Amino acid sequence: MSIPLKNNDALGIVNRGNPLESGLCTLCRADCQGQCETWMSCLKGRELLYPRDFGQITSGAGALAPAVGVSYDSLRIMGYGYGAYDAPPSAAKGDALFTEVSLESAFGAAKKTKCRYPFFSGALGSTFIAAKYWEPMAVGCALSGIPIVIGENVVGVDKASEIKNHKVTKSPEMERRLDSYLRYHDGYGAAIVQLNVEDTRNGVAEYLAKKYPGQVILELKWGQGAKDIGGEIQVKDIEYADFLKKRGYLVDPDCEKAEVREAFKKHSLHGFARHSRLGYTNLSSWEEVRDNFLKQVKYLRTLGFERISLKTGAYGMVGLALAIRLASEAQLDLLTIDGAGGGTGMSPWDMMENWGVPPLLLHAKAYEYAALLAASGQKVVDISFAGGFAKSSTIFKGLALGAPFTKMICMGRALMIPAFLGANVEGVLKPAKKLELNGNWDNLPKAVADRGDTAEAIFAGYQEVQKKVGAKAIKDIPLGAIAMWGLVDKLAAGLQQFMAGARKFTLAALDRDDLAATNRETVKETGLSFVTDLGDETAREILKKKF
Repeated sequence: MSIPLKNNDALGIVNRGNPLESGLCTLCRADCQGQCETWMSCLKGRELLYPRDFGQITSGAGALAPAVGVSYDSLRIMGYGYGAYDAPPSAAKGDALFTEVSLESAFGAAKKTKCRYPFFSGALGSTFIAAKYWEPMAVGCALSGIPIVIGENVVGVDKASEIKNHKVTKSPEMERRLDSYLRYHDGYGAAIVQLNVEDTRNGVAEYLAKKYPGQVILELKWGQGAKDIGGEIQVKDIEYADFLKKRGYLVDPDCEKAEVREAFKKHSLHGFARHSRLGYTNLSSWEEVRDNFLKQVKYLRTLGFERISLKTGAYGMVGLALAIRLASEAQLDLLTIDGAGGGTGMSPWDMMENWGVPPLLLHAKAYEYAALLAASGQKVVDISFAGGFAKSSTIFKGLALGAPFTKMICMGRALMIPAFLGANVEGVLKPAKKLELNGNWDNLPKAVADRGDTAEAIFAGYQEVQKKVGAKAIKDIPLGAIAMWGLVDKLAAGLQQFMAGARKFTLAALDRDDLAATNRETVKETGLSFVTDLGDETAREILKKKF
């Protein structure tokens, strides 16, 4: 895999920390003053698709050599010089434009969920950073018409939630999160709520069925790319640690031990880790897992849930095949397959770097298994890929690699950045509300101040959002949501351009021949053609043809 440069002079961007293949820093900070590509996209929108200082520069790409190893970097997007698939009427006259590419997607079995764009926010659960920045993320996703996932343990860690005999009757935090999204939901996208072991025990499904009937998608959770154990958060308040221990969570180290409490009092111990339970530890065969899973899905349907999804992590081939088989057999609406190894919380660092199947290898195998299931005559569940997606190019690659089964791309850390940036800007513009807004800046950094000192000037998407919600309502929209609009606009425009170049005007037209591998190892692992083999036979026929 090629190592990304820390700065890109063509776009005028620079990473604060070490960049990953996605372009995000290894450690993405809420107080960051910029200015990676995702961060700048929140301000500039589609303007950031192009090199800076037009009229004074020329520019040349540096990533043209074949990538080493097997990763999304080792795939190239293929463009074509003629033809059109699912073309608009203008194509018949040769007048088609890239903006005519439709990015609308839909997933689901019996009931389809429509989305304006084929990507959505990954699970944002009980981590404090998800709670602090939820409002701008939820409003931004709702306005953009894309789904958002409320992650695991939100009810369990909520001090104000009321749980008796494993039945939650009230959870202000869950209600806040759902209401934030549903307030601006206009029929595109969806609110998805995860269920892990604790959530199931606490009766979260029953509570949602009664409080929000027909308004949410339930997501059963098998795992994620960041770790192969349950979720964790860090707690720096010993009273809160005591509360979580009483709620039934594992608190590590044990806050009830006298020596641990003394260490915390003396400041040699600064916090506690709250862990979730492992699922299916009482089962020893995949047949038992199947029976248990299908029984659980059947029960959830009796509660009234028409739409149910499954999230699985970077497990090996058995876990992958089982997820695809059971999600299809249970007629679920979506299966998200998360490649190693990013995280939004406090996943063990050594685990993130060393466990699980890397994204491209996992996703290529997912296509192979889905195709095998389809060939046997079974209907395959709609699939979403996750694991380091942050650019239009990788969104295209993920959709094409898994076509026709892949309907969506799940993005985690990238879609949190607009909320950070917007809250920081809003905190400067409204200093009296800085703490309430979770702003981290005292002044606008140069990259922001150069654009202006008002929200209208700073964010390229401001006027479009204002047009959507109205001149009066815009004052209630968090600036992080407007930043989200800018990022989504840039990702969408970039994806339209790639699709137009491939002569594909709908997502349904994408296929694996829109990609090629730049090294033979990637050919072997993905089943894609080598870049100079794809179309070579037709090319030779063109040269031999006699007229």
